[in-house]
Amino acid sequence: MPEWIKLTARDIFDGRRFLGEDKVLVMRPDGAVEAIIDRSEAGEEVRRLDGWLSPGLINTHCHLELSHMKGRIPEKTGLPDFLTTVMTQRQPDSPEQIAEAIAAAETAMLEAGIVAVGDICNTVNTIPQKQKSNLYYHSFVECMGFVDASAPARFAQMQEVYQAFRQLDAAGVHTTTLSPHAPYSVSATLFRLLSDLREEDPITIHNQECFAENMLYESRAGAFLGFYKNFGMDISGFRATGQTSLPSYLPYFQSPGNMLLVHNTFTSEEDIRFAAGSAKNIFWCLCPNANIYIEDTLPYIALFREQGGVMTIGTDSLASNHQLSVWEEAKTLHEHHADVPLEEIMQWATLNGARALGIENTFGSFEKGKKPGVTVIDKDSKKVSI
Repeated sequence: MPEWIKLTARDIFDGRRFLGEDKVLVMRPDGAVEAIIDRSEAGEEVRRLDGWLSPGLINTHCHLELSHMKGRIPEKTGLPDFLTTVMTQRQPDSPEQIAEAIAAAETAMLEAGIVAVGDICNTVNTIPQKQKSNLYYHSFVECMGFVDASAPARFAQMQEVYQAFRQLDAAGVHTTTLSPHAPYSVSATLFRLLSDLREEDPITIHNQECFAENMLYESRAGAFLGFYKNFGMDISGFRATGQTSLPSYLPYFQSPGNMLLVHNTFTSEEDIRFAAGSAKNIFWCLCPNANIYIEDTLPYIALFREQGGVMTIGTDSLASNHQLSVWEEAKTLHEHHADVPLEEIMQWATLNGARALGIENTFGSFEKGKKPGVTVIDKDSKKVSI
């Protein structure tokens, strides 16, 4: 007879809904969920925790490798200026600073009850930390290059990074895919190279994070023209499509599989409807604290909910955020959108995130046989040691 782990709290959120008081989460010694039962049926040795219980939280968008940039970039400058600062100040004061910042950021995510992360990678800097298997990671190795002529070289360069991350996949707590960075940083040729991969594992893209991105595609105007000029980039080959960015790039991707669209701060109802007809399973990732940090605005969430959009939550990086807590993002969403039930936001932070990363068979909900981890939430979120 196994020694059951029995946990109770003020309430239990199972990944879809709050179950109310007087419930007990029963798990096996290895952390696998057995059942949720009434307190009257649970017998002795029930451990009561302050707050309420949730499956481990899923951070579907993070840049762990930028953790050393915490506090370096001024807030609310707009995306083109933010990107300029990242590109010019990305190098750390010392090589050791990167590894130390990555380790500290991962520890903070663990302590905040995060169990899985969709992590953006431009370098191999996070591999040593990921080898420790403290969290489940899906590493999105990011391709960028807005000049068509450089697309083959850029693609080959990131293939090398991709193969380095693929070495981690055999452990079963890590997966990898190549993904485009953003519409304003990926040329038509590079989009075609990436779409030819026909990835069935999740891919991602930064989507409509600023108004200038849509202006670029609609009329070849806006703040990105100055950004390209500042870095000496020849974009003479770029042609405006007369549409916003999303319908301009999404048709490149016609293979099945999940696609995370991240930020979506300037996504319209028409864009959402267009995405609904995509060959991809579209997930809309919100990073509200980063949106406030960079653009001082938030997506119009009502549009996504009205159109049945499937939402997830990310934190972005410590270059654009003060912390990497999914619960802090959930609180910000609830504070700014009091009409959205907390129960719904919590599903974005758990089960929807697990589905987006393709790990819902293990994470995201308290269902028999799963090992989703347990997070206790009160004012803060904390990992529960079991």
